[in-house]
Parts: sequence; structure tokens; C-alpha cells
Amino acid sequence: MNSKKQSFGVIVSTRSFFPGKLVKDARNQIEGLLGELGYGIVMVGEEDTNLGAVLTFEEAKACAKLFKSNDQIDGIIVVLPNFGEELGICEAIDLASLKVPVLVAAIDDDLDKLDMSNRRDAFCGKISVCNNLYQRGIPFSLTKLHTCKIQSDSFKEDISRFAAVCRIVKGLRGARIAMLGARPIAFGTVRYSEKLLQSLGIAVQTVDFSEIIFQALKEGDPDRVKNKVAEIQEYGEIAFGDLSLLEKQAKLCLAIEDKVSELECDASTVQCWDSVQNNYGCATCLSMSMMGQKGKPSACESDVMGAVSMLAATLAAEQPSALLDWNNNLGEDRDECICLHCSNFPKDFFRSKIEIECLDVLGSTLGKENCFGACKGQAAPGEVTFLRLTTDDRRGTVKAYVGEGEILETLIPTKGGVAGVRVKNLQGLLKRICEAGFEHHVCLVRGKVADVLQEALEKYMGVEVYRHS
Repeated sequence: MNSKKQSFGVIVSTRSFFPGKLVKDARNQIEGLLGELGYGIVMVGEEDTNLGAVLTFEEAKACAKLFKSNDQIDGIIVVLPNFGEELGICEAIDLASLKVPVLVAAIDDDLDKLDMSNRRDAFCGKISVCNNLYQRGIPFSLTKLHTCKIQSDSFKEDISRFAAVCRIVKGLRGARIAMLGARPIAFGTVRYSEKLLQSLGIAVQTVDFSEIIFQALKEGDPDRVKNKVAEIQEYGEIAFGDLSLLEKQAKLCLAIEDKVSELECDASTVQCWDSVQNNYGCATCLSMSMMGQKGKPSACESDVMGAVSMLAATLAAEQPSALLDWNNNLGEDRDECICLHCSNFPKDFFRSKIEIECLDVLGSTLGKENCFGACKGQAAPGEVTFLRLTTDDRRGTVKAYVGEGEILETLIPTKGGVAGVRVKNLQGLLKRICEAGFEHHVCLVRGKVADVLQEALEKYMGVEVYRHS
């Protein structure tokens, strides 16, 4: 879902009494690997510093200047072909002031090459570099193995994991969340502190939902409406509704998408019930689902922190995320439960043909003809990551919980968007959720990305994270 190529600033360091050929080899190898994996690279050249390495303060300034001039840098990778010069590395990062994640990597020694013309001592040097980064308050990430070869599968996995951390941090810092409509009066649970969220660099753009309704009502481009109707018909199986309802739904979709785009927002929330059904005559689920499918998550019930959770999960997994309720026990197995919503799940979260119909609960009281636009089906089985961020206003902090589980094959005999979920020690998680005052909404995304979410949120965003296990 992230089509923009990520780029990394690379710092290769050395110490003067170590062989220069190790620097040249490391530069060639890291440049080749990042190119092979599809990432951009920003690194001083051999004409800029001695050997293209960073040792002295002058070389640190040259590296920092180069990094500052490349605002596309998503993270910094430090490569130690030998012990390295920790002061030069730290000064370059400090002077660049990019405030991006940093990965520290050190290259293996070979047992048969421990003579003075070949030995590296990067094993030791990495500890020294990390010590100095810690002293300066510069957060950093580590490779899975303390040292490894650049060409190894292990290091490729480290780069992929680090790229995900960088995506999350860059995507959340400066993110804009559109809050379309007021919180439904009964949903005090989704209240949040806009000021605490702003402390993470995330801004909320509030819009009265009457603006959306009026925009939908005055939509006057028949071609736009016709194209959106065709897109809806392609998106899922229409189980209820004549052409007039489809056109009404199309206009609502266009109005919501236009406003999110106009505000340049990365995610959104919608006052999904029941004002819009009473005053316009449609459900908002479908438009939210379609935006989420395109990489712009949308949370129901004006749940801003739910939208932030969805955005973080989408950035981590590069998959559409969904917002659900922790809703029911699933028989007698206490590590299993039912998660569901009405729903607005993106199509790919279902991984099966979806049914576009009416809201069941509201449809029974407000009339089905006023509630068209819910996406229904059961989520296909597979590994998932769960995440929830919240603002703890009583303590003045932002906190989260994250963990991994699986969606089950068990058929759930109920309506809406449904997932039977298994989580180890689910009862312990639920106890934590209740005691810490978390909401009943949770974000699910396919894949196992709990580790990168924890690292990005905790280490680089300053969020208190409970990692469930």
C-alpha cells in the first residue's frame, strides 16, 4: 500500500589503524543490498571524506550537511565494518537533527581472519557506539544478531523490519486525522485528548457532518456519480437496494472522500450513527471501507484513537486494517472470542466476496431503506496483529497495547463483519484492557507486526506500550 520508495541515510565508520579495504567492501555491499531491496540510499562519497567513512568532526559535519539536504531520508543505518569511530557517528546524527529511527549494524569477524590486516572488532565497537548514542539521548534500533554479514538473510530481515519502523514513525509524525461529525452521545468511551495526541505530532481536523450531507445533496456531476456507482458494484455483491439508493450512497462516498482529501488527511473518523441515517438516509460504512482499502483508514463512531491505531497498523503491515469490538465469548474456550462491527471493514480484510447490505440493528428501528451501505461477511482465517492506542487523560500520557493472535475458521452465526479470534492468555489481556481503561474498540491487521509497532511507538514516539504475550 506504500508506493513511495523509502530512503536511508547510511553512515559507514572506521578507525584509522584498521584496514581501509573493509570500509570499501562495506560501502559496496550496503549500497548493493539496499538497491536490491528497492530502497534509496544517501551516503557520503569517497570524494567527500577519507574512504567515504565518517570519523572526524569535519567528516561528521559533511555527512550531516548531506543528510540535511535530503529530506526524503526515512531512517539512518550505521554500518560498522570494524570497531568504528563512535564520536564521528554520533556527531553526524546529532548535527543532522533528522529525528528519524537509527539502526546500528556490525559486521561479523571471520575466525580465520583475525590477523591485524583483516580483523574487525565490530562486535566490540557496536557496544561503544550504542553507549554514546544512549548518552546523547538518541534512540536506536538493533539488528537481531549482534553482528552479521551484510549479505545474510538475517540482515535482510533486519532491514525490512527497520523499514516498517520508519514507515510507522514517519507516517504518524505529522499525520492528520479528519473527525467527520461529533461523537455519538452514548459513546463516552471514545473520548480522547486532542492536546495529548498533538504532542505526538498528530493533528485532528474537525468537521460538522452537516457539511458532508449538504455536499452529498448538491453533488451535480452525473459522471462522477455513475463512476462511483460502478465502483461500488464492483466492490461487493449488492444484497439490498435499488439504483436510487446506490446513487445516494455514491454521492455520500464522494462527499466523504472529497472532504478527507481536501483536508489532506491520512485517516478519518465518521459519526456513523444515527444522525446520518435520520438526516440523509444512508449508512457510512461503505465509504469508510473503500477508503481503508485504498490505504486511508476510517474508524467508526468518531473514534479518533481508533483511526490512529488503524493508521499505525496499516503503515506497519502495508495491509488494510479494520476496527472491531471485543464483543462476545466464543463457546467455552477462554482464549477465543468474537470480534465484530456493522461493518466498515476494507474488502481485503475479509479476503472473500463481501455483501453490501443494510445495517441490521439500526435498520430494524430506522428502516432498512435509510441504512443501506454496510459491508458484511466473515473474515478469512490467518495470523493477525491487534493494536489499540488511547490517551490516558488522568495520567497525561498516550499509551497502547499490542499483540498477535489468529482469526479462526469457526463459522460465527451472526450478522455484520465478523471474526472469530484466538489470543493466548486472552483473559489476561482483557483484564489489562479493563483495568487500564482502554476502549472496547480494537484494531486488527493481517500479519505479525507487533514487534515493529511496539518499537516504533515506544522507542521513537514515546508511547507507553504493553506488549501482550
